[in-house]
Amino acid sequence: MEVSFHKEIGNLKLGQGDTFRGEGILAVTKALLQSGVSYVGGYQGAPVSHLLDVLVQSEDILDELGIHLETCTNEAAAAAMLAASINYPMRGCVTWKSIVGTNVAADALSNLASAGVQGGALIVVGEDYGEGASVIQERTHAYALKSSIWLTDPRPDLSNIVRMVEKSFELSEASATPVMMELRIRACHVFGDFDAKDNLAAAHSSRHKLAEPATFDYARLSHPPATFGQEQDKITRRTPAAQKFIVENGLNEHFGPETREIGIITQGGLFNNLNARLIDAGLSDAFGNVTVPTLVLNVTHPLAPRQIEEFARGKKAVLVLEEGAPEYIEQAVGQILRRADIQTKLHGKDILPEAGEYTARVLGQGLSEFLARYGWPADGLTGWLDQVDQTAQQVADAADHALPPRPPTFCTGCPERPVFSAMKLVREELGPVHVSADIGCHALATFPPFSQGNSILGYGMSLASSAAVSGTQARRPISIMGDGGFWHNGLLTGVASSVFNADDEVLIVMNNGYSSATGIQDLPSSAGGGAGRGKQLDMAATLKDMGVKWVRRVNNYKVSDVFKTLKEAQTTKEKGLKVILADGECQLARQRRIRPQVARASAAGERVVRTRFWVDEETCTGDHSCIRLSGCPSLTVKPTTDPLRTDPVAHVNNDCVGCGLCGEVSHAAQLCPSFAQIDIIENPGRWDRLRRRLSETLMRLFGGGAAAPAVQPAE
Repeated sequence: MEVSFHKEIGNLKLGQGDTFRGEGILAVTKALLQSGVSYVGGYQGAPVSHLLDVLVQSEDILDELGIHLETCTNEAAAAAMLAASINYPMRGCVTWKSIVGTNVAADALSNLASAGVQGGALIVVGEDYGEGASVIQERTHAYALKSSIWLTDPRPDLSNIVRMVEKSFELSEASATPVMMELRIRACHVFGDFDAKDNLAAAHSSRHKLAEPATFDYARLSHPPATFGQEQDKITRRTPAAQKFIVENGLNEHFGPETREIGIITQGGLFNNLNARLIDAGLSDAFGNVTVPTLVLNVTHPLAPRQIEEFARGKKAVLVLEEGAPEYIEQAVGQILRRADIQTKLHGKDILPEAGEYTARVLGQGLSEFLARYGWPADGLTGWLDQVDQTAQQVADAADHALPPRPPTFCTGCPERPVFSAMKLVREELGPVHVSADIGCHALATFPPFSQGNSILGYGMSLASSAAVSGTQARRPISIMGDGGFWHNGLLTGVASSVFNADDEVLIVMNNGYSSATGIQDLPSSAGGGAGRGKQLDMAATLKDMGVKWVRRVNNYKVSDVFKTLKEAQTTKEKGLKVILADGECQLARQRRIRPQVARASAAGERVVRTRFWVDEETCTGDHSCIRLSGCPSLTVKPTTDPLRTDPVAHVNNDCVGCGLCGEVSHAAQLCPSFAQIDIIENPGRWDRLRRRLSETLMRLFGGGAAAPAVQPAE
């Protein structure tokens, strides 16, 4: 059902004297076990979903260590878990994708930071920022500043990442403050190795229970008037304690010579990219032996003023590499230098872009300008940039002759595609309608050929975002929500609010069985049993208990049924919220589930049937409405063999998984009957062979041969 991490889980058992090899996020997982955590939890989400997935699949290891694992319904619930560290000397770690996840968790984080912690509290966030991001372009740094939560950004080297996980707990305890560790996508998936240590059982855990609960202490509550003193404590005690710990434990790293006329201050997560460009300039090597003094900020908040002063003193200029806007670090460095009356010239956003990801080319251009300004030779870097520009120009020149880019789309056989096909058919009959889109796989329907969606405001927030639209248009607005978004946020902010306010609108819940967009994790409504955590909660029963009277279930792949149900929801005189539960298992999960079953059955000599679809070239008119209404990657075109026709005909390629959508769409839209189903049979029986011979005989008798056989045995 889910991605398997059996090999990685085995590595989590490595101990002193062993070498751990793997990805960055898996190194974090191992570091947590080495740090003596009492509890872990979080909400799944790329690029840190591996962390929670591996923990879920290694519960036997966690049980041995007495570690409590919580797979949370959303990020706010995960952040609230850290309350255990407020009153008890228990280390805990939670994880989610930022910045959207941190937005959801903001309330709990503010209160956590105000009260402070006794046990080390670590929040691992996937900093999904830049050109490869799937979310809005904001940074976690703003939350660290506003709530006085310490923020680490480890240099992407496994040994350093592990060290920063372990030291983050110590930093948290030394300063009574939670720590956030941001891991960029590349840091999550960088490969390497480090020297493992033995896993450490916590002093207080499910196996070593506390004798008594904490005594009541009003000062530990984030509630006035206690909060007034807590705010002062952040400034007068916690921040200096953190700065002292950072310096004394060498959390930030100094590379290169101590004194030169220029220097570079960089976020830890950018160091590998910086070093690669310094190599091009002839100023470093693959081992990071830079010849330009470089201060790597593995901790980006708080900064240690003395450390910044000592690094900048005596230099003509310092370049601050800080990805994203505003330039929080650059402003802080500038303030530190001015207060210390250090007149070192400060560069950053004056040379590099104010916003956007610092890709290799962008960083190379800024570094080249900085070096040239202060007379440092960088011919190699200039040559590299020229080569990159030439390649880009060659691609641009060839663009006129290249195929147009294909927009992102659903997986082949995805159960969500037929719902949007039905929505297009309803729109053609009834007219346009306002559609509130949502975060998840279904957001791909905002691209061609569907192009549906007027807003995306947050996970599970689609129904809430259509509230003010309800009742203002001739047709009821439609909101799209996944089952993941339903349990995460949509049930309360959307369904409960809509029922309470008697809004007249339509909600479609894509019930594919998993939180699919983040890597296929279980939900409360997922099927139970096996290694999963699903409880098979009934969404229809939940909706009715919430007061929704109009609830319908449809099989996604039956486009005509989806069409009729949608049309009924739009035209019925019944007022109030109307919910359509669109049932169809995630195709990726289904393929992972059935492929081993099919392989075992085939190897055992059992009869196995695989379904494919085929287009009759002679019947296809070349209209291609099937493609425009479906968008399936396996449905394409090919040249016709008929010399009297010029238009290409529809064609189903070998990616087809036999979902039947193409034929269903053609039937529902009353298009040409050119689609045929082909059953490919492995290990055919006598009846299968007889049917094949009979089919071949009939086709010869009637002069056929162009039509596909009804049954195609695989010999």
